[in-house]
Amino acid sequence: MKPLKTNHHLASIPPAILTKYLDLTTNPEVISLSVGEPDFATPYHIREAAIEAISQGKTFYTPSKGFLSLRKEISAVMERKYDLSYDPATEVLVTIGASEAIEVALITLLNEGDEVIVVSPSYISYEPIITMFGGKIVNIETLESEGFRLTPEALKAKLSDKTRLVILNYPNNPSGAIMNREDLEAIADVLRDTDVHILADEIYSELTYQGSHVSLASLPGMREKTLVVNGFSKAYAMTGWRLGYVCAPKDIIDALTKYHQYAVLCAPTISQFAGIEALKNGDEDIVHMREEYDMRRRFVVKRLNDMGLPTANPLGAFYVFVNVKSTGMGSVEFCDALLDSKKVALIPGTAFGVSGEGYVRLSYSYSINHIQEALSRIEAFLKGLNG
Repeated sequence: MKPLKTNHHLASIPPAILTKYLDLTTNPEVISLSVGEPDFATPYHIREAAIEAISQGKTFYTPSKGFLSLRKEISAVMERKYDLSYDPATEVLVTIGASEAIEVALITLLNEGDEVIVVSPSYISYEPIITMFGGKIVNIETLESEGFRLTPEALKAKLSDKTRLVILNYPNNPSGAIMNREDLEAIADVLRDTDVHILADEIYSELTYQGSHVSLASLPGMREKTLVVNGFSKAYAMTGWRLGYVCAPKDIIDALTKYHQYAVLCAPTISQFAGIEALKNGDEDIVHMREEYDMRRRFVVKRLNDMGLPTANPLGAFYVFVNVKSTGMGSVEFCDALLDSKKVALIPGTAFGVSGEGYVRLSYSYSINHIQEALSRIEAFLKGLNG
C-alpha cells in the first residue's frame, strides 16, 4: 500500500514536543507539573445548572453563535471587567473552547503567504495552525530581562506590508508574563494606523496577580481591529466543558461564524447552560481560586530561587518559566534527565517557540502537596548534578 498522502502543510509539522511529557500524567510513578489544568472541580452551582438542563431535556442544538442569553452574559462581563462594549447579537461568537476560537480566527483571516507575528514564547498551537492554513510565521523573541513582554521597538522591526495579524497572549502561557496598560499603549501606538489585525488571546485574564487585566481592545482605536478570545477553562475550572468565545466587530464575527457553522455548527448545549451560570454567579469562585494560585505561585518561585534555579516572578496565569541555563543543559536534556532520574515531568521551553531554549515550564495548577513533592525531587536532582 502506498504511504498515506495528507495535506502538505500538515505533513510539514513535526509532532508536538510536549506530548511525551503530557502522556506521563497517568503514570503512577511520575509526579507531573506539566499540564495547564486547574486541580479544582468545576464549582457545584455551575455543575448544578448543567444537571438541571439535562433533567429538563434541554439537549438540542443551539444557534450557531450560541444562546443569545449566554452572549448577553459574555457582553456584560466584557463591559463590567474590561471596559469593552460588544453587541451580544452581532459581535460575540461562542466556540468549542478558546482553542476553536483561535482556529476559526486564523482560518478566516489568513490567505496563503500572509505573515503572522507570533510573540515567543507562546502557546503551542499558534504556529502549527498558522502553517496548516498557509500563513508565514514571523517570530519575535522576548527576553526574561524584559519580563517576556513585547516591546514596540521589536514589533516595529518585524512589521511588513505582508503582515496580516499579530497574536498577543497575555497573561502569557508559558511565562506567566503580563502587559500593563502602559505596555499595551505603546503597542497600540505602533498598530493603530496599520491594516494589521490583532488576535488577543486573553484566556488567563482572570489570573492576574498585580493590578487588573487590561485588554488591548479597550484602548483608543484598537477595538475595530482586535479579536478578543477568552473562555471558561481557566477562570472557572471548566476545561472539560470545552466552552470559549470571541468578541469582535460585526463584520469579523460574521466571517468567523460562516466557518464555525460549517465546521462544528455550535458549541455544546449543556456547556452553554453551565457557562451562563458561571458568568452570572461565579465571581467568588474566581477570587477563591486566584488566591490559592497566588499562594502556590509565591511558594514555587521562592523554592526554585532558593535551590539555585533563577526564576522570574510570573504575574499571571499559573506557570513559571524556569531558567535552567546554569545547569549547562538544554531544555529537552534537562526535562529528560529529571524524568529519568526523579520521575518528575516538566515541559521543555522549546515546545513554546524559539525563545524557549534554556527554560522549562512548570505548572502550579496542582495541589500544594503535589507541588511540594515535585520540588523536593527537583532539588535532589540538582544536588546530584552539583555533586
